[in-house]
Amino acid sequence: MSTLTVISVIDDDASVRAATNNLLRSHGYTVHTFASAEEFLQSAHLNDTSCVIADVQMSVMSGLDLLTALRTQGYAAPFIFITAFPDESVRARALKAGAIGFLAKPFAGPTLINCLHTALEGHHGGAGN
Repeated sequence: MSTLTVISVIDDDASVRAATNNLLRSHGYTVHTFASAEEFLQSAHLNDTSCVIADVQMSVMSGLDLLTALRTQGYAAPFIFITAFPDESVRARALKAGAIGFLAKPFAGPTLINCLHTALEGHHGGAGN
């Protein structure tokens, strides 16, 4: 591939960030981790991110609020949500807002990798909707 695949992981739990980072790096991805949506929004990696993996429930700005704000600005990178509190109404809202996946913690590594492959394949070459 001619472009670097960069995955941004946003979760307020340091252990989840570390585990997800290790999993993704072991599969050859370049990974940037962020403790909050605000940290991601202020980072230099916003525009080079190929896919966002974000916790749903974070203080100040939730993962859903982040997705909504970015879509309003025309940001088209795919989103995968992870949550320790899987709720069907939140899942429905996330998918309606354009999320590619919604995984309950703890999730199996292969489940996240498969979801990531789907997200990247579906977004490859497209400008989003």
